[in-house]
Amino acid sequence: MGRTQAGVLRVSLLLWTVGLLGVTACDAPAGKPDAGDAGTGSDDAASCTMCGGACVDVSTDSRNCGACGTDCGPAASCMGGKCEPSGSRDLSMSDLAPSDGGMTMRRLCDQTPPVGAKLAPPPPVYSGTCPSLMPGKNTIVSSGKSRTFLLAVPKGVMPGEKLPVVFMWHWLGGSADSFLKKGEVQAAVDSQRFLAILPEAKGDITWKWPFDVLVTAARQEEEYRFFDDMLACAAAQFNVNNNCVSSVGVSAGALFTDQLATGRNQYLASALSLSGGVEGVAKKWGNPARKLPMLVLWGGAMDNCLGLVNFQTASKALETQLVKDGHFFVECVHNCGHAEPPLDAPAMMTKYAAFWEFVFAHPYWLGTGESPYKISGLPAGMPSWCAIGAGSATPRTGICTEKPGC
Repeated sequence: MGRTQAGVLRVSLLLWTVGLLGVTACDAPAGKPDAGDAGTGSDDAASCTMCGGACVDVSTDSRNCGACGTDCGPAASCMGGKCEPSGSRDLSMSDLAPSDGGMTMRRLCDQTPPVGAKLAPPPPVYSGTCPSLMPGKNTIVSSGKSRTFLLAVPKGVMPGEKLPVVFMWHWLGGSADSFLKKGEVQAAVDSQRFLAILPEAKGDITWKWPFDVLVTAARQEEEYRFFDDMLACAAAQFNVNNNCVSSVGVSAGALFTDQLATGRNQYLASALSLSGGVEGVAKKWGNPARKLPMLVLWGGAMDNCLGLVNFQTASKALETQLVKDGHFFVECVHNCGHAEPPLDAPAMMTKYAAFWEFVFAHPYWLGTGESPYKISGLPAGMPSWCAIGAGSATPRTGICTEKPGC
């Protein structure tokens, strides 16, 4: 069994037994006491060795990298038995050090990134002085124009509490306020502890958001800059988690999110496309450099808007590109057409709680194609009509209560 496969097995086993990554013992050479009794080693013979009377994991200990006595130094980390500069590459789930202090497999965004992780860059810089942001409606000058957005801040933010940031782009006939209400966003940020930013469309284009094949690159860049400015000013005032910035869109907002996933790939840790996609009316997938985790949802074969966009076709076109490029993604098919998916709220949570948890489970520092869901499966709160990978979801059956509309 290879080191990576063995590492994943260790992680999975420990998850189910104690709910975190812990330290396990290794067997000492014959005639010596088992140094693992002190909790200093690993039971994987491929990565464990005795150095100076102690059992060390040579795959993760920077002071004993590859063999006893090799010191990576303060600016590098031991990865797979080799010294690599810190932050030089993505981390695999199997690279998580057993001494990480209890890395949980669910809300990884709240955890300290492992040594050597490739972290998100600092937030963008706003050109000017950011206005004082308040919960509710805010106005900011972006690209020389006044733009508005809603801000949902969790109640009782504690000193030192780091908040994930989720951008929420509304649908064609909607608004930031309608997203706030239908998405139960304030209740969600209160219970799940994140900052929600709900942009308002500028109102200068037919599709509300610049995603279609006729929109100019300059207009699309203007909207990307609006994203930059909102993130910059939120980060200037709140203690945000740079490694947990996500974008979610519905319908027209999802079609734009699928463009933003490329246009601002350097800042996004994940993205959720709720009846979105690429090609057709929308621009093609942009093949972003980073392969961010995504959730791709649509309402089945009847999911369309004005007869101009078939969201099943567009979503499958997106999935084809995600598979080709090696992204991890979850597919969800609710079969209620272009309508709000029927969701039951878990106890003490909002109806979209499982989707927000997808965000929190996928920090920026995960390696390409990696997800805790690949080890432990989808969380219990995720709808039964969701599954990992293209063509994997079993479409929902049953009554649909919401009226379709764009």
